[in-house]
Amino acid sequence: MNFWQLMRDARLARLLRIRWSGQMADGIFQSALASFVLFSPERQATAVSAAVGFTVVLLPYSVVGPFVGTLLDRFSRQRAILFSNLSRVVILLILSFFIFKGFAGLEVTILVLIAFGINRLILAGLSAGLPLVVESQSLISANALAVTGGSVWVVIGGGIGLGARQLLNYVSSADHADALLILLGAVGYLVAALFTSLVNKSEIGPRPHEIVRGSLTQGFREMREGFRFLEDHADATRGIVATALHRGGLTALTLTALLLERNTFHNPKDSEAGLAGLSVDLSIAALGFVIGAVIAPYGVRRVGRHRWIRLSIAAASASVLLLIFIRTPVTLAITAFLAATFGQSVKVTNDALVQSKIDDFYRGRVFSVYDVMVNGAIVLGALAAAILLPVSGDSWKVPALILVTWFLVATVLLRPSKFFLKGDA
Repeated sequence: MNFWQLMRDARLARLLRIRWSGQMADGIFQSALASFVLFSPERQATAVSAAVGFTVVLLPYSVVGPFVGTLLDRFSRQRAILFSNLSRVVILLILSFFIFKGFAGLEVTILVLIAFGINRLILAGLSAGLPLVVESQSLISANALAVTGGSVWVVIGGGIGLGARQLLNYVSSADHADALLILLGAVGYLVAALFTSLVNKSEIGPRPHEIVRGSLTQGFREMREGFRFLEDHADATRGIVATALHRGGLTALTLTALLLERNTFHNPKDSEAGLAGLSVDLSIAALGFVIGAVIAPYGVRRVGRHRWIRLSIAAASASVLLLIFIRTPVTLAITAFLAATFGQSVKVTNDALVQSKIDDFYRGRVFSVYDVMVNGAIVLGALAAAILLPVSGDSWKVPALILVTWFLVATVLLRPSKFFLKGDA
């Protein structure tokens, strides 16, 4: 089925509504956090502070990851997603109260950690349930809609948050405006919970005969089972590593863009201008995500799934070349667009590759491995940027490191003799 036929599929549409409404709320929530932590006039943005912010956001993904698959293979994924969204509503209500009252310490950090940890469970559950609502030959297109549409809605949510904050600045203090934005995010999560309630309890698995028995404390052991399962599918494993390293590089580029917009392209004292500039960059990247997802099914039909992943990561490495030599708003925008376009082609194609290899009995555990590897690479990308970037963000070192890493992925990790299946080359 093509994109338009998939959009008319009632079962897939129910999953897309859950994912997209929740990710729009993610965008609103993240815009409030970015404003509160990185673009507040009284707080200077540095590479280290930005990297710490990314690590705080992603730490729960890696900690919760081993147990996510355990939950998703034991209990109704619909129920897990429903209660997770309701839990996020409550957490954001508490967080909004704290920020409104001027708290900015450990209690806020803990609530943010919990909120993002829950988000991991929701996205993994939706990804694990996707193959149960679409046919296998439509997985690439369905992933393109789910993942790319979600990325676009995160950016749209960020834009809504930015616009709302501009209006709120006229009637309230910065902290009060951020607190109200978080309340708006809570409303978005409530909508996602309502959409989840429209899905049948067993519709996205696990099926009754595939439910795993045993203690939830077996999470790490079962994650090892996910690794062992991937040992039998080396192409899926290499694709996961390639996707993870691309996301890590994209994180380093995001931190570069944040510092350039905050401290170089605009007056550091004008934090609103820096935030607006970063929003433009992210919007351009979102457009790249859409185009990358749209071209992926056509590329796969033309050259094959494995070759398309390899060509896409190679093209992504070339996209960073311009930023090594000159860093202006224009070259940053071009790099954001191209890196997002080719990287999203890698992501949606590899998601379908992994889903096509895995029986539903293992799907939750394997996607937990996938998530932990991707988020670990993102943290490493953030740390590398923190080490190499000056406060201005104006440096050739990070783009050069990204180019070399992605080029090695294309030429070594995904070399045909190891990555391609028989008949692909």
